[in-house]
Order: sequence, then C-alpha cells, then structure tokens
Amino acid sequence: MPKVVDHERYRRELLMGCFDLFAAQGYGTITMRQIAKGLGVSTGTLYHYFPSKESIFMQLVQELFERDLSTFFAQASEALSLEERLQAVADFALQNAQYYYQQMLLWVDFVQQSREASGDEVACLRQVWERTHSALADYLQLSDPDLVDFIVVFLDGLFVQHIYGRDAEDAAWFQQQCQLMIQMVIHREQRAQT
Repeated sequence: MPKVVDHERYRRELLMGCFDLFAAQGYGTITMRQIAKGLGVSTGTLYHYFPSKESIFMQLVQELFERDLSTFFAQASEALSLEERLQAVADFALQNAQYYYQQMLLWVDFVQQSREASGDEVACLRQVWERTHSALADYLQLSDPDLVDFIVVFLDGLFVQHIYGRDAEDAAWFQQQCQLMIQMVIHREQRAQT
C-alpha cells in the first residue's frame, strides 16, 4: 500500500525547520544544499516544495506570523480593560523575547542580502508588519492608530536590547519598561477620549 503524504503538512514541517537553520547560519550564507542537509532531505525534495531560498524565507515569514498570532490569541485571556490587554501583549512579547530577537536578526540579514532584489521580498516583510499592526489594533481597541505604531516600535526596541547584552537576568528591567509603556498608552488613550 503506498504511503499517503500530507504535502501541506510536510511543507510546513520543512518550513519550520528552516527557521533554526537560518538563525544559526544566517540567511545570506546558507545555501539550498545546506538547508536540505540540515532538514535531512534531498535537495530535490527541497526544490519540490520551494523553488528558491527566497521562497522559503517569504513563506516562513508568513507561516511564523500566522503561528505567532494563533499562539497569542490562544494564550491571551479575555482581558476586559485596556491595561489588561496591554499587559497580555507585553507578557507574550517578554515570554518570547529571545525568539523575536532571533527573528529580527534574521529579517535584517535578509534585507541586507536582498538590496538588489525586486522588492517583493521586502514587501513580504511590510505586509506582515501591516497585518501585525492590524491584529494588534483590533485586539487593543485603541482609538488612536499612532498608539499602535508606538507599541510595535516599543516592542521592537525591547528586542534590540538583546544586542546590548540585556537578557533574562534583566527581567525586572524589561517588566519595568513594559509597565511604563502601558501607563503612557493608557494616559494618551484617556486624553484622546476626553
């Protein structure tokens, strides 16, 4: 009896394995052959599912966005107040800070390597940012869209702090910064509504 393969599930498994490979070796230096070897598949199998390294990356970005969004909403409680919703976002970001730091480094590496690309690859990142912004705006229910921009920029800034050596040992500092952001957003939102 022939083996039945769920091609979409297998494609996703391959894709998710690529994140660690890209993070470990860098987008710019890893080759399709190295990716195939790291995943334990032939290069032919890899090319069957992904026509290029760029294709892997763009699909990975989309897949990670969908997974992260789904994970967040599965974990986020039914927060009633703005402060509770902001705290849920901050908690999720802090719990996954190392992962988002790796993701940010990978995105930067990709953009550096794609400077001469057609722009479709970088547009993929922009689209994910816009979808993240939209999902965050819907969840937080803020009246001022600039506040959503501020929160996204703030979170990106937290992840950049890992470059400066801040990590789990600085958990209290990260929490303090999140509390400051929450209070600033609440204050601005209250002013906007009066």
